[in-house]
Amino acid sequence: MRKFIDEARVFARAGNGGDGAIAFLREKYRPFGGPAGGDGGKGGDVVLEADEGLSTLLDFKYRPRLIARAGDSGRGKEQYGRAGADLVVRVPAGTVARDEATGEILADLVMPGQRGIIAHGGLGGRGNMHFATPTRQAPRIATPGGAGEERWVLLELRLVADVGLVGLPNAGKSTLLAALTAARPKIAAYPFTTLSPNLGRVQLDDHRDFTIADIPGLIEGAHQGHGLGVRFLRHLARTRILLFVLDLSSDPEHDYAVVRGEIEAFDHALIDRPALVALNKLDLVEPVRAKAAQEAMAAGGLEVFLISAQQRIGCEPLIAALSSHLG
Repeated sequence: MRKFIDEARVFARAGNGGDGAIAFLREKYRPFGGPAGGDGGKGGDVVLEADEGLSTLLDFKYRPRLIARAGDSGRGKEQYGRAGADLVVRVPAGTVARDEATGEILADLVMPGQRGIIAHGGLGGRGNMHFATPTRQAPRIATPGGAGEERWVLLELRLVADVGLVGLPNAGKSTLLAALTAARPKIAAYPFTTLSPNLGRVQLDDHRDFTIADIPGLIEGAHQGHGLGVRFLRHLARTRILLFVLDLSSDPEHDYAVVRGEIEAFDHALIDRPALVALNKLDLVEPVRAKAAQEAMAAGGLEVFLISAQQRIGCEPLIAALSSHLG
């Protein structure tokens, strides 16, 4: 399995435009045929293309410079220079490209096949054939090609998933992902086992499916970057439903308040999305305590499910509810 990298910094330089040509038509019966210098070709663009077969920005660790080709200069007989080839670079779907200097979003690629230009090629220069006038019939004037754009670009990967699993460390999110999907994330009985998001796909009986993203555990202050929180939280931007996974053997109401508060502080709009609650580790608590916790949280208007991801208890009703919300 390739290492998951969700941030990268690259230098993008588009191709310069080719220079316009200074040339004159010289034929047997037209020794003074006039200016015939062609235009230079446009420089190549640096283009990002979303590819559903990719899931990490790891390649850019070894390829930090993206350089497109320059356009060719114009030639005689009014021949235009060849345009420089675009440099098309594949990135995972969900990649956002920002200008490092200004913060401007250059490309936001969600759908496979979607493209975005992060550096535009320079325009070709004009040949002397454009500068002839009745009083200047043999101009020795041409313009140089324009410079291609160059900039440092920050790439951020935001997972595209239908459901985002959120909770504190060691709440059992990875175990639940493994229970619901064919994904096999690293699972251990200590906090911060998951250090990068994992994706899995739930297959339904009616041949439909949906994707789930396991977001690494959040801690208080995550929206301020504590525990790499901002890097984790931004993966929720494209999820349709939030599934809060809470540890029944702890204090689920307090944990819910912490996680919800961090999400709201990071992006208030996220908290308005549909949300369900999975009270996990049912096998570790008394039934009376579990039922009381479910009723207390449901009283606040939440849709709450009692589950044991480890024992695969309560998973089917949870899947049915998620499927219903997704439509």
